[in-house]
Amino acid sequence: MAKVKTAFFCQNCGVESPKWVGKCPSCGEWNTYVEEVIQKEVNQKGSWKSGTLAPKKVSHPKRLKEIDYEAQSRLITGDVELDRVLGGGIVPGSLVLIGGEPGIGKSTLMLQIALMLASTKILYVSGEESENQIKMRSERMDYRSDNCYVLSETNTQLIFQQVDLLKPELLIIDSIQTLHSQYIESAAGSVSQVRECTAELMKFAKETGTPVFLIGHITKDGAIAGPKILEHMVDTVLQFEGDRHLSYRILRTSKNRFGSTNELGIYEMHAAGLKAVTNPSEILMTQREEQLNGVAIGAMLEGNRPLLIEIQSLVSPATYGTPQRSSTGHDAKRLNMLLAVLEKRGGMRLGQQDVFLNIAGGLRVDDPGLDLAVCASLISSYEDSPVDPRICFAGEIGLGGEIRAVNRIESRIAEAAKMGFKKIMLSRYGLKSLNTEQFSLEIVPVTKLEEVYRHLFL
Repeated sequence: MAKVKTAFFCQNCGVESPKWVGKCPSCGEWNTYVEEVIQKEVNQKGSWKSGTLAPKKVSHPKRLKEIDYEAQSRLITGDVELDRVLGGGIVPGSLVLIGGEPGIGKSTLMLQIALMLASTKILYVSGEESENQIKMRSERMDYRSDNCYVLSETNTQLIFQQVDLLKPELLIIDSIQTLHSQYIESAAGSVSQVRECTAELMKFAKETGTPVFLIGHITKDGAIAGPKILEHMVDTVLQFEGDRHLSYRILRTSKNRFGSTNELGIYEMHAAGLKAVTNPSEILMTQREEQLNGVAIGAMLEGNRPLLIEIQSLVSPATYGTPQRSSTGHDAKRLNMLLAVLEKRGGMRLGQQDVFLNIAGGLRVDDPGLDLAVCASLISSYEDSPVDPRICFAGEIGLGGEIRAVNRIESRIAEAAKMGFKKIMLSRYGLKSLNTEQFSLEIVPVTKLEEVYRHLFL
């Protein structure tokens, strides 16, 4: 028996240290180092099967042109949003990690996918819920499948025994922080256990060609819990986010070895599960009968997807001594910069005004192409005059008050035309190579904030 070997790991970032330290030199957190046993039995090292060792293949270097490559057919889930985010479907042998806040809908999404793939044999392994709880949740959904198997287990060796017997075509683990390997003596959810269990599942996925989905927890900062190497080991990292008090959810990808990282999916939470939103611009704009000041529509990009969102602002005299600056769904520092530009370059007296900014629909945005819409909304509230509801905006504001061009302007104009807008205000500098005659709506070119003000309110 080999000598027991221990090390200290930071439970926040996963950095290893041979001795205990009070403050982590990597992430700066205090009292996060915990001693863990890292010695494994030598005869079982690296095997994902229980009690047996797979025969090792001797690898030899090959010329790149001599490697035979056959395009693998992806598994289409039937969920349009998930297929888009994954790059066209599930790749055989891929390892996908999906993280998000508690209660956001990660388990609901995975169980829904398992029930939608009625012709695919799927094993849903849960370490957090009992079989009765999963059955209760599935009863609320409109999907039925005879090929969805449920296993309530946390020991990876026992899980692989059932995998050998069932031979599923898709494996779902809920969640990776609840699994533990008997070859590691530390507690489930520790850095060593998360790393070892992920390595066993990765070896299983690559050797058998079975795609594996891992559900992961996140920390209070929003990062996926566990060592950072967890995100490096998997093929795809998905982030499921949204406000639990609102019904809309966004599925983003931060890493994808088989597709683009610029795609996102939008869902709406219902009692019967998650419903894909095919036309998000329609639901992100509030339908109202009367015009209100402080409301403007901006054409933005979320990844490769153009969206039209409603920006609401309220500018009023400060009741207390210090003016308030508050933003929901928008970067507060970016808002302060735009307010300074409006005061310096636009001549607006905002020093003694309370400013509140809200992105309708509960989205969080960071596209600089929304600067022009934000400024139009602020000017509208300051002047107490509504913006024409038939016009939308797309442009970046510079520190000199100039309107800068944004990327993929054709997609933004096409989305605005599809939603029935009559005008779109853009930077004049982005129209040099653009054929404006191909669009059905009027394009209003501007270069400075003064032109925006004159066009909207004079």
